[in-house]
Amino acid sequence: HISPPFLGGVIIIIYQYKGLPLIRIWAAIILKFPSDLDELRELAEMLKFYKREHHGYVLLLFCSAYLYKQSFAIPGSSFLNMLAGAIFGPWEGLLLACLLTTSGSTFCFLLSKAFGKQHVVQMFPDKVALLQRKVEENRSSLFFFLLFLRFFPMTPNWFLNITCPVLNIPMPIFFSSVFIGLIPYNFICVRTGSILSEISSMDDIFSWGTLAQLLAIAIAALVPGALIKHYSKTHLKVDGLESNGTSPAEVNQDRKRR
Repeated sequence: HISPPFLGGVIIIIYQYKGLPLIRIWAAIILKFPSDLDELRELAEMLKFYKREHHGYVLLLFCSAYLYKQSFAIPGSSFLNMLAGAIFGPWEGLLLACLLTTSGSTFCFLLSKAFGKQHVVQMFPDKVALLQRKVEENRSSLFFFLLFLRFFPMTPNWFLNITCPVLNIPMPIFFSSVFIGLIPYNFICVRTGSILSEISSMDDIFSWGTLAQLLAIAIAALVPGALIKHYSKTHLKVDGLESNGTSPAEVNQDRKRR
């Protein structure tokens, strides 16, 4: 029994009839994404096996699935980030995650700009008004303001992606702020996936090498956020964003979406 990534399963039965091998194949094509760590580990092992001889196909499949989820704000991108680390390694996986996150967010931006601006304003009038006011107050430091929002998701990232066209955020600033602002988050997920793919027992988790990698992940995540927060105290006006109506449940949902 072989289960191709994202695409249901294929059952192959080989048997003999009068001394000759016969093969029967049943295939089912169903789009499926990992929803927990067990499915993630199983999928990573299968994709790593396929990647040995079909690197291009695996890369194309992964990129297509990632862009599909990110463009339409489908939850579960964190699992794909970890999958990138498990399949492609920490550095190639990080580069892929950053490029695909930025590209998918840009597609979401363009879809909202073309079809959703009026719907966004109608569905979230108070949040859009608050963000519009803060954008105008921080227009001189707009790039760093958007970085702050990416590092500290008081406003969910999916909401920023669909709202930025309404706020008249220039595409270059939006693109660069997403690419840079999500590097720490992507690094954490990708490095975690890379570590999980190398762990075969509980003893491996508490090895000095693994603990050192986890410490490096924590530092990489904390330092950029601390610098941006220090900058925001003197250069940005972010008062009131904490009360923009975004509930903790929405923030948690956003973290899953990314």
